Amino acid sequence: MSWFKRAQQGIFTKDKAEMPGGLWQKCDGCSEVLFAKNIEENSFTCDKCDFHFRADSDSYVSICFDEDSAEEFNQEMKSVDPLNFIDAKGSYKEKLESTIKKKGVNEAVRTLTGKINSVDSVLVVMDFSFMAASMGSVVGEKISRAIQVATDKKMPLVIVCASGGARMHEGALSLMQMAKTSAKLARFSQQGGLYITVLTNPTTGGVSASFAMLGDVILAEPKALIGFAGPRVIKQTIGKDLPDGFQTSEFLLEHGFVDRIIHRKELKSEISSLIDLLL
Repeated sequence: MSWFKRAQQGIFTKDKAEMPGGLWQKCDGCSEVLFAKNIEENSFTCDKCDFHFRADSDSYVSICFDEDSAEEFNQEMKSVDPLNFIDAKGSYKEKLESTIKKKGVNEAVRTLTGKINSVDSVLVVMDFSFMAASMGSVVGEKISRAIQVATDKKMPLVIVCASGGARMHEGALSLMQMAKTSAKLARFSQQGGLYITVLTNPTTGGVSASFAMLGDVILAEPKALIGFAGPRVIKQTIGKDLPDGFQTSEFLLEHGFVDRIIHRKELKSEISSLIDLLL
């Protein structure tokens, strides 16, 4: 056994209180123990097996846009509690306030303009760490406004999708966002706009049933979970075992639902190539 392996074992058998926090992270793909800093420098992917860790919105902005070109808009918009929703975990209003304070952003989606290899573009990034990137009325409105900016300024539109589904705390108002964003995209397409979607892990529920699957080109990260209902729900509903790899990006590529699977480190060059080709 190498000294490094022995050192790893020595570190991880110590009492947790003695361990420095956040220095190491275990890869869910190959179980290798990695330096957290190395993961970040590798675009939040494993340098051993290429497993894609979940990345935050800042990471995708840095990956997709040229340096110092990003300008965020509508970041002040916040959700409200139209139904005075309360469940066993507390009120929706309290949950929103605590999440905003913890994450430092006001919603589960960010909308920006910037340059992708010197081409002015609109980028929308969903952040799963904010209430599982659930789509409520403000998420739908921010995406709709971003589509309008891309329409008015004749810029390509890129949406990095991630979501656990509609935000149940807002009832029918959350479901209405599916129709609203889809209608906006239809007008954008009629005016010749280019729309590229990037499906990350996971992209499910109302997001997958609306704007996530409406791209002119649909890209996906490796082994991302993509679908409407989760595989467990589907299995319980139909009473049958599901195929191996069901609802992964590789499964969807094989069945024609996505166009390409792209490693995160190649994402910017792929989007840039598509913009050059299609515009």
